[in-house]
Amino acid sequence: MDAADAHHTNLLAGATPATRLPARDLERARRFYSERLGLEPVEERPGGLKYRTGGVEFIVFESAGSSPGTFTQMAWKVDDIEAVVAELKARGVEFEDVEMPALYGGGRTVDGILEVEGNYPSTGARGERGAWFRDSEGNLLAIGAPVM
Repeated sequence: MDAADAHHTNLLAGATPATRLPARDLERARRFYSERLGLEPVEERPGGLKYRTGGVEFIVFESAGSSPGTFTQMAWKVDDIEAVVAELKARGVEFEDVEMPALYGGGRTVDGILEVEGNYPSTGARGERGAWFRDSEGNLLAIGAPVM
């Protein structure tokens, strides 16, 4: 592979990804992220709210479209998933009842949390515990904690 091929292959390797979540009602979404998740926009523009958590940005933008909500669109990695789930429940977040496909070890959520077999080798974890919820716009969000 010559230098030109290497440049094209690694074109996005150093770029920072940013999640974009659609909102039919941006003010409703703002209230959800503030009241339920304790997040405030770090920046705004017409039709968009920029949030920053853990040094990473995500955008909630006004859109006539919507996600089908059939897959996880964004997730946060946390240390103490029980504490985070309890706090979010206290703030009115409703967690999804999830059944994991056999490919991922099967199982169902218990008290909003699902045990997932396996994890990426770089984590050093043997599994993960996850919990899923929807924002005010139907976007499916998650929190997860590695199982060491």
